[in-house]
Amino acid sequence: MASESECVAVAEPPHVHVHLHPDGTEPLAHIAVDYCPEACHHASEDGEIHVTYDDRGGARWRSRCRFLPGGAVAATIRAPAGDTAGLNYNLYLSSLEGSRDMDEIDFEFLGHDKCAVQTNFHVAGGGGREQIHVLPFDSSDGFHHYAIAWGADAIEWRIDGELIRREERVAGEPWPEKPMFLYASVWDASHINDGKWTGTYHGRDAPYVCSYRDIRVPLALSLEDEEDPYKCACVGDASAATAAADAAEQVDAGDAPAAAAAADAVKEVDAGAGKD
Repeated sequence: MASESECVAVAEPPHVHVHLHPDGTEPLAHIAVDYCPEACHHASEDGEIHVTYDDRGGARWRSRCRFLPGGAVAATIRAPAGDTAGLNYNLYLSSLEGSRDMDEIDFEFLGHDKCAVQTNFHVAGGGGREQIHVLPFDSSDGFHHYAIAWGADAIEWRIDGELIRREERVAGEPWPEKPMFLYASVWDASHINDGKWTGTYHGRDAPYVCSYRDIRVPLALSLEDEEDPYKCACVGDASAATAAADAAEQVDAGDAPAAAAAADAVKEVDAGAGKD
């Protein structure tokens, strides 16, 4: 296993972290899969989502609506096992992935070190607020609870109920205010900063599976009636799926114009439509 931080073995948390459910949240019942739906298995009956990265690439899922500020999102996550160098797996809020002026708040796991996680937030496309947090466990050894609370005056990131970061709004400074989707994905980020960010992908332990359970969202703050911002490809349209994957790669590489041009190929599926 490739890892840079020292890990301390701890007991796996309970299957469902009921005591950690943020106030005002409910289970996420329906998702959309933006690309490679065959690599995203949504077991809607038990609320689990499993994203696989292998020779097909990875996948990205999201909530089917945006949420207004004032609530929280959360999930229990088990990172992929094995040598995950080069991969990025995550849980994040974004006003629209690939948009030049997107707001975003995230947890990102950097594959070369499974005993750490990065937090960050972006406003109108501008980031640069990264922080690395050393974890007291190997994120692939079991499920752990990750939560983001986001309001008009503060953002909080918690892991297993413990506050790891809090950012308070400063007068005159930019702040994420746009309604946001909940997203998660697994992708190869080897090309970012010449591999210094996540390491270099080798794939010796593929397939890699990142698992999400007990996903919670603030449904009372959802914009249910908005038009979907993505133009969805027809199920089974291989060329569209390929273009969607290209869009994801362009987004991850920071090429927003190319991503926007390819976004028409994004594919949406209902909660159970992507089952194996």
